[in-house]
Amino acid sequence: MNIERTKNIFIEADKNLLDALNLMDKSVVKALIILKGDLYVNLLSIGDIQRAILKNLPLTTMVTEITRSTTIVAYEDESEEDIKIKLFDLKADFIPVVSTDKKIIKVYFWSDFFNTQNYIQPSNLLENVPVVVMAGGLGTRLKPLTYVIPKPLIPIGEHSILEEIINKFSNLGAKNYFLSVNYKADLIKFYLKDKIKESIDIEYIEEDKPLGTGGALYMLKNKLKNTFIVTNCDIVIEENYIPIYEYHKNSKNDITIVAAVKHLKIPYGTLETGDDGALLSMIEKPDITFLVNTGMYILEPNVLEHIQDDTLMHITELFDKVKSAGGKVGVFPISEKSWYDIGEWKEYMNILNKYM
Repeated sequence: MNIERTKNIFIEADKNLLDALNLMDKSVVKALIILKGDLYVNLLSIGDIQRAILKNLPLTTMVTEITRSTTIVAYEDESEEDIKIKLFDLKADFIPVVSTDKKIIKVYFWSDFFNTQNYIQPSNLLENVPVVVMAGGLGTRLKPLTYVIPKPLIPIGEHSILEEIINKFSNLGAKNYFLSVNYKADLIKFYLKDKIKESIDIEYIEEDKPLGTGGALYMLKNKLKNTFIVTNCDIVIEENYIPIYEYHKNSKNDITIVAAVKHLKIPYGTLETGDDGALLSMIEKPDITFLVNTGMYILEPNVLEHIQDDTLMHITELFDKVKSAGGKVGVFPISEKSWYDIGEWKEYMNILNKYM
């Protein structure tokens, strides 16, 4: 068994949801094998974790409590060809081979049989879903680089961040894009003119003054007639967008916020006190887990009715207005390591290392 590839895919049955999230962030695949000692128990997928978070289950929930009752594995008497067919049918990143006494003999990864690292799901699910990219910011946090290059054109690997965003949506069939631009707008237009495939249609929205995400969307009120996606131009989300879109539609949300599960270890003991200053409890160096807004959203066109013309409105104000009017705003959680915010120098260097 390849130790390097498998070292972060095993988790003990007595571990909890937080342990699974931390381990999955270290792995290149989105599933874990649950063991009790050296015996196979079950498989835990990123979907299992997301469903648990959506149900508001505590992060102390045991991993064995959130898995499906049955999962498909391979057995030692199966040929490699049979296992290859089974893995292809599963469309999974890997499949464990289990002996009759429940021990793991081997783990076959997708790349053992096919030409890609992981299974790539072909889909035209977003063919009729417009994508709005907020690309008008000054890139203040990345100065002095953005004095020369507008933030959307900052390179990651062989492409700009804007190309990377468009390519990810285009791989799922998205063809219609609206780019909200302001700072160095002419340079962005000139650059993209020869970089984007002919099958992709880009329309630019130019703001005369800062309007915020909500205000910019108002300018598209007569053009966004279907479910649409909004994303900031300084984020990359390394996640399968299909479950996010399906969650939005199945939940009948007016807005779905894509949120990253962040972990923070406080390096000090934290104190809880009563009204009189008396100590109630103390926790030594606690782990805190919370959901943060990634800057990607799925919206229904009816939410645009809550935006006024030529008015500054941040996206958070739109959430509040939709909720106050009885609308439904949902949250879809993704792994912390699936989200890169290149608006910060540290994160930009992290994603450069990934793409180089």
